[in-house]
Amino acid sequence: MSNEQKAPKIKFFDGVKAEFKKIIWPDKNTLLKQSVAVVIVSIAMGVVIAVLDMIMQYGINFLTM
Repeated sequence: MSNEQKAPKIKFFDGVKAEFKKIIWPDKNTLLKQSVAVVIVSIAMGVVIAVLDMIMQYGINFLTM
């Protein structure tokens, strides 16, 4: 492998390292609040989808009988 092929890889990883230094990681309290919000929204969306599925299933069964 020549030096010409190694240079772009090194530059890429230098760029990745520089970008990682810019990341602002959330504190534990923020992380907990956001995680709870994601779980609650996921459960709520699951319930909504389940209810819509039951309604559609009932409608299709009603039409095909």
